[in-house]
Amino acid sequence: MKVLHLSTFHRYGGAAIAANRINQALNRAGVLSEMLVAETSVEEPHVVSLAETAWQRRWSKARFALDRLTFMPFERSRAVRFAFSPGLVGTDISQHPLVQQADILHLHWTTFGFLSTRSLQKLFALQKPVVWTMHDMGAFTGGCHHSGTCERYQDQCGNCPFLRTAAPDDLSHGGWLRKQKAYANARLTPVGCSQWLANRARKSRLFGDLAVRSIPNPLDTKQFFPLPKAVARWELKLPDHKRFILFAAAKVSALGKGFSYFQKALTVLRQQLAQPNDVELLIFGAGDESLLNSLPFRYYFLGSLSSLEQIVRAYSAADLFVIPSLEENLPNTIMESMACGTPVVGFEVGGIPEMVRHRQTGYLVEYRSVEDLANGMRWILEQSETGYEQLAVNARNHVVANYDETVVAGRYLALYEEIF
Repeated sequence: MKVLHLSTFHRYGGAAIAANRINQALNRAGVLSEMLVAETSVEEPHVVSLAETAWQRRWSKARFALDRLTFMPFERSRAVRFAFSPGLVGTDISQHPLVQQADILHLHWTTFGFLSTRSLQKLFALQKPVVWTMHDMGAFTGGCHHSGTCERYQDQCGNCPFLRTAAPDDLSHGGWLRKQKAYANARLTPVGCSQWLANRARKSRLFGDLAVRSIPNPLDTKQFFPLPKAVARWELKLPDHKRFILFAAAKVSALGKGFSYFQKALTVLRQQLAQPNDVELLIFGAGDESLLNSLPFRYYFLGSLSSLEQIVRAYSAADLFVIPSLEENLPNTIMESMACGTPVVGFEVGGIPEMVRHRQTGYLVEYRSVEDLANGMRWILEQSETGYEQLAVNARNHVVANYDETVVAGRYLALYEEIF
């Protein structure tokens, strides 16, 4: 059985990282699995770039730009520029040798100029079994990646809150109808990375009577494992006698990552702590470091980390990881932190409650509550040594039992065999 994964990226963003991990996990499980992406930044086994020549790479970038340009005249503001994909720009890969040779096509996040809705329709017309691992809501909405409180995706979209001029027959409604046409007669099995996302997908008429499954993203728990804190801190040149709160995001300033909530909660936390100077911050991710200047604790900014060893050190060096995201599916960062034995504090939103067991592997925070976010950080910082060690063990065990790559690869292999 030959499986081909399709993803816009393979290293950039949580969806791409998750897709690549599924591909590599399947290969290690003995499955013939390849991934075709729009363009690669580095060569990697079992990953093939659609753009092989300099001209093709330029055209790939042009498609990305054109895809964004198709949305800009309609966007409500620049803040939502990357939150909606009309699906009008893409390339036809239906005759690509890897597509033709595949027994099963496995879709991931394919927007931003890689596959348009018409591109998908041509793939579905091949009548090959298709698994679609959904890393956000884009597969079953008229274009938005997360609908927030809007429920109009359930029935043809329209009056979209992401658009400058919302109307019953707006861009989102057209996108919804194009997808409905593309999905007709497709041999499609949608898969949500979280139960939360799968449940939302089941409410969309785009999927009709399709059986939506839920399979989490995988993690190699042999690579992500706890290092002694003293060792991790020494290697990162951090003081060993401090308590460290970790914040990490692909882009620290991204609106949905909730950095402003983190900042406000730290101000509250500083007032609550008996010895606030014992606590410091550890931050990694892309973005402007000037955003951190107003934080009420001393911080160490590691920038964007690409080395696996450095990422494991950062998680292991921290006493807790804070994820104040306002919208999430099944964050890789939570999985990585818990695998390294570091408890997590995060809002009770999306798939986070499936990962963080309240006061067992971390602390679930009342959504958008600055006060409770501060309470969660303080609760972990004030744990006894025995209590903290139990939190760390629980966190690691939860990841090994539910998200280890051997567990997830086995679930996908069973699904492939069922639909093939």
